[in-house]
Amino acid sequence: TPTALSLKKIYSGKVRDLYEIDDKRMLMVATDRLSAFDVILAEPIPEKGKILTAISNFWFDKLKGLIPNHFTGD
Repeated sequence: TPTALSLKKIYSGKVRDLYEIDDKRMLMVATDRLSAFDVILAEPIPEKGKILTAISNFWFDKLKGLIPNHFTGD
């Protein structure tokens, strides 16, 4: 599914998009796009981006005291 944000898109990868928030922060968006062997497949997987983001958030929060990371939680 397309991502409708009022931010400037600075990069679009196979399954993630990168947006500029300000001069110090960026937003990485995991999309529902699916790629295999460097090819984006025609049918996205509904809710894939939401689930990948939730898993990442869980681990960034769980490990924040042990491993520095880029996650701001905002």
